[in-house]
Amino acid sequence: MLGAGVFVVWGPAAARAGSGPRLLLALLLAALVAAANAASSARLAARYPESGGAYVYGYERLGPWAGRLAGWSFLIGKSASCAAMALAIGAYAWPGQQRAIGVAAVVLLTAVNLRGIAKTALATRALVAVTLIVLVTAVACGMVAPVAPASADAAGGDVIGAAGLIFFAFAGYARIATLGEEVRDPARAIPRAIGIAFGAVLAVYVGVALVCLRVLGSAGLADSAAPLADVTRAAGAAVLVPVVRGGAVVAVVGVLLALIAGVGRTALAMARRGDLPRGLAAVRRGVPARAELAVAGVVIVLVLVGGLGSAIALSSCAVLIYYAVANAAAWTLPGRWWTRLVATFGLLACLVIMAATLRSLLPG
Repeated sequence: MLGAGVFVVWGPAAARAGSGPRLLLALLLAALVAAANAASSARLAARYPESGGAYVYGYERLGPWAGRLAGWSFLIGKSASCAAMALAIGAYAWPGQQRAIGVAAVVLLTAVNLRGIAKTALATRALVAVTLIVLVTAVACGMVAPVAPASADAAGGDVIGAAGLIFFAFAGYARIATLGEEVRDPARAIPRAIGIAFGAVLAVYVGVALVCLRVLGSAGLADSAAPLADVTRAAGAAVLVPVVRGGAVVAVVGVLLALIAGVGRTALAMARRGDLPRGLAAVRRGVPARAELAVAGVVIVLVLVGGLGSAIALSSCAVLIYYAVANAAAWTLPGRWWTRLVATFGLLACLVIMAATLRSLLPG
């Protein structure tokens, strides 16, 4: 969850929102939708602790059509996300060789994942630690930087569209649910992990958004392609700007590492049910090697032929369909009345935000 989004999402979201207060409102809306999705995912993961996430939940609770819809949405959306993250690594690390660096990143991180989920978890913890250090550094610089002069707010503003962009930065907790077969005591561990991760990330995002608005202002933030680097520069700490940019690379590497693992395991679950070639269901030493290699191949093709903007747009729409299926499946679980209310809110919110995101992509 603490990946590329926290470094890049604030500029486009501020431009869409049109003012600081509307940006914070969009952050709140995105957080509420993400919280509903997290609650539904946690309940389902406790009930069905197996690889596949909402693909399995849709199959078990709603029928094959829902499972296939969720599975294909996840594979399409997250494969596009993998390509976007690989291209982002190339753009930050070596802009002149963006695609070559992106392909190399996919190959390297797939090799790490083939070593098993324990190696993936160890590497992810190290990457998250570096990311948090960089974020704390940037926020600390922002706290002592001069306050941006007041600027006029843009007329109107699209809070729902901005929330759709910020929601992209929250995505990640579903990947926890895809690892159910490889976790000890999944009924307890997965819901707890999702809740802790969501709460921690929300606190970080609120802090980062407030600091960016304080230092850059809503207009300056809307024009910023690298807000945290600009915040650090505004604080007079130009020497730390390369550190922040390097931290962005580390963060995106962490996202891609976890993302490849989650997509591969959803492909495993789909192959077991015959929705993908059954040869992809082979597992060696607890690792779905064939599925992960197939995913890596698709991502490499997308890196070579696609662009960063189109990959992010495709991912955003597909992932909201995935979460809509998860909320619909959670609605069918037995429980208290408020659990169904949360699932209903999550389902409707996913559909509304998806429609707003899709509308913004269409010409005219």
